[in-house]
Amino acid sequence: MGDEAGGVTPEANPTGRSRWGWLRLAPGLAVLAGLVYWLGTGPFLAGLRLIDAPALLAALAIGVLTTVCAAWRWSLVAGGLGVRLPLRRAVAHCYRAVFLNATLPGGILGDVHRAVRHGREAGDIGRGIRAVVWERMAGQVVLVAVALVLLFAFPSPVRPYLPAAATVALAVLAGVLLAARLLPDSGASRFTRALRTAVSDVRAGLLGRRTWAGVLFASALAVAGHLATFLVAARTAGSTAPLSLLLPLTLLALLAMGVPANFAGFGPREGVAAWAFAAAGLTAAEGVATATVYGALVLVASLPGAAVLLARRVRVPATV
Repeated sequence: MGDEAGGVTPEANPTGRSRWGWLRLAPGLAVLAGLVYWLGTGPFLAGLRLIDAPALLAALAIGVLTTVCAAWRWSLVAGGLGVRLPLRRAVAHCYRAVFLNATLPGGILGDVHRAVRHGREAGDIGRGIRAVVWERMAGQVVLVAVALVLLFAFPSPVRPYLPAAATVALAVLAGVLLAARLLPDSGASRFTRALRTAVSDVRAGLLGRRTWAGVLFASALAVAGHLATFLVAARTAGSTAPLSLLLPLTLLALLAMGVPANFAGFGPREGVAAWAFAAAGLTAAEGVATATVYGALVLVASLPGAAVLLARRVRVPATV
């Protein structure tokens, strides 16, 4: 998107864009460096050595569930926004995106790729991008809702702070809804147009009569799949803690994965897992080992995405 004031566009300033990308990754790299300094490389390597065939097969099977659910949710949201997306194509795009997210810095480049590509295929890049944004946001909202319920239900390091967090979240939601209600019917400001578009997208793509139930169900199944993978990782890493203790800890680590400051998925997840496990009476090393195994299992579960990339390269060879 160009600069209307005549400034330098991101395309014309690749050096600045690259510098911003590395600055965005700096917090995640700093977390990893701090963990290595504090705990050494032992927890990272110990967990990886314990990965066995049953864990890999479980990760692949659960990965099919979570990927199909994400693709179904995306197809529903895209259809609600008027950019048709068949489920089969959505599954292929999602597998490719998961693989790219798991192997490239930032953890979101795969989603950017699928958003732009689908927008080009549909002839409307703006709606294609917004469909992915709202699909991802729907997943995060359901994850947060599930996390709040389970973190209230089970003991966790953050349990004393949940009432205040829930109050703030409800206040923000109420503010957004009030702003949407008071939105004028007409207005030329960029903010007004953007807010009107967002309200229209949510109504059609997320809360539409034909979409909301499927979006909610697919998101809940995807969250269950991610939790199951994390629990498999914990058992694989040697944790013997009861599920009632592991469940809230894995939720905290999953929430940390939403921070787009990771390096191929690693960074905030390992830092939060180390803190949460230690605060819950376990060890920081156990948390790091569990999060590292989870990252490895997610990478294995994303490998069908590599096959999708290779298949496309074979079908459409690069022109010289």
